Amino acid sequence: MLKAENVTKTYNAGKKIALEDFSIDVPEASIYGLLGPNGAGKTTFIRIINQITQADSGEVFINGEKLRNSHIEEIGYMPEERGLYKNMTVGDQLLYFGELKGMSKNDALKEAKYWFEQLNIDQWWKKKLSELSKGMAQKIQFVVTVLHKPKLLILDEPFSGFDPVNANLIKDQILKLKEQGTTIILSTHRMESVEEMCDYVALINNARKIIDGKVFDVRERFKKNIFGVTLSEVNDDAFQNFRNQFNVNDFETKNNMVSFDIKSDENQHFVLSEIMKIGKIRSFDEKIPSMNEVFINAVSENSVIENI
Repeated sequence: MLKAENVTKTYNAGKKIALEDFSIDVPEASIYGLLGPNGAGKTTFIRIINQITQADSGEVFINGEKLRNSHIEEIGYMPEERGLYKNMTVGDQLLYFGELKGMSKNDALKEAKYWFEQLNIDQWWKKKLSELSKGMAQKIQFVVTVLHKPKLLILDEPFSGFDPVNANLIKDQILKLKEQGTTIILSTHRMESVEEMCDYVALINNARKIIDGKVFDVRERFKKNIFGVTLSEVNDDAFQNFRNQFNVNDFETKNNMVSFDIKSDENQHFVLSEIMKIGKIRSFDEKIPSMNEVFINAVSENSVIENI
């Protein structure tokens, strides 16, 4: 759906590199996480897709076509800094923004009513934005973004300002849009949302992409051969020998069961066979790092390399 090839953007006559040789390939009808610390280059790339600014070099393609002005009608963009009119009624804003995206007034009205029903906000049509809470205003911003049925939806921190109930409501609507064929780029610092929702992820740091791929594959890449174990009926002597052989951490005894982590580069089957000698296995699993751990480790490692 969207492809970027070697995109570079600089400011201050080339002194400030905002994005360097950046390439990604976003499959159709997927949710693609765009991650990175503040100032990494995410917003610059999003602005290039929306043609708010232009790349110095490289190309962006939508459905195999070079990015052009007419693609704006196929894109929905919800920026982190929201941009609605405080003194205009909600209904008038939705019709106005719908027409800006090429919709007829009737089509905009029809879609607005659909989304008002989906989000349980029917009573807000004649309210001014200034009369709404931050969370309510966020819902309106979301509706404005999806009203014209964009093929490519770009969401920058879409859950900011929502309580858990409404965050879950919006998450469900995003997943529903994906099921209907919408391609979604999700920029967020909420790593739990990335694990729950994203099919693919790219991590940018210091203006360059340092990781990309399927979420599970990225997490697998950062695993450290740590296994979590819980045992009962433990043979103390056998367990002591095991502790001398393996790197045992986070040892805990509770309810006649022993739990611990071990780090081992040995074959998983060998580790399991050794554990079976010391007690009855209640649980055994390899600990795959969370996206939050991946994010912190990858950015830290990249920053160390940058400073060498």
